Amino acid sequence: MLNEPTLEKLHALRLGSMAEAWQAQQRDAKAGALSFDERFAIIVDAEYLTRDNRRLARLLKEAELRIPDACIEDVDTAAARGADRGMLRQLATCTWIGEHINVLVTGATEPMTFCTSLPSP
Repeated sequence: MLNEPTLEKLHALRLGSMAEAWQAQQRDAKAGALSFDERFAIIVDAEYLTRDNRRLARLLKEAELRIPDACIEDVDTAAARGADRGMLRQLATCTWIGEHINVLVTGATEPMTFCTSLPSP
């Protein structure tokens, strides 16, 4: 079977990640042991993840965040700051959103205070 026309069609349909995943499977000898459904699922997952990552990157760029590379792991939870590591970890799960609980983070960068109705961890 000629793969080049199929690859061209995938790229024409803007399914570049699917094409790359398919080529990676062709190079991997272990992929032959997988069923068609498993291989197809891996290819579809690759395209889905690429699109989801691209969408997330676009949304983050459009948000014009003051610190775009900020992440929860970088928050300084030293005792002097007053940030409770357990409370921060619990807030990071975002379960409070589904439970319709309001969370208010007050104070300057030092010290930090969490006001919430979440139970203590």
